[in-house]
Amino acid sequence: MEPLQPLEKPAITHTQLVRYAGASGDFNPIHTVVPVGEKAGLGGVIAHGMLVMGFAGQALAQWFPRRNLRRFKVRFSKMTRPGEQLTVYGQITEEVEQNGELRLIGELTVKNAEDEIKLSGQFVVCKPEQ
Repeated sequence: MEPLQPLEKPAITHTQLVRYAGASGDFNPIHTVVPVGEKAGLGGVIAHGMLVMGFAGQALAQWFPRRNLRRFKVRFSKMTRPGEQLTVYGQITEEVEQNGELRLIGELTVKNAEDEIKLSGQFVVCKPEQ
């Protein structure tokens, strides 16, 4: 297995969640209004899952040319809150030939500083030419 360079993100801020809500159109108040998140039993606001997935996508785009992406799927496992600093880790697990091209199959995880997994996923990319 070949590890990829981790992508460290700065701590998530409440302002970032509000801005993401505007950019994505997801105005569910559990992401932006603290009393609503508390009333929902979440202990405050939580980050959008798609924001965390976006961090994983950012890492993929740094590891490989975007045009090489063939598949990207994820599973969310824990809520993310403002103040958490996330890191995206990835590794190549396999190399195969598929549809006439060499492809790399890999796994990625997004973890916080306490090593809690927030998201795990798989990806397939066309192997970049050397």
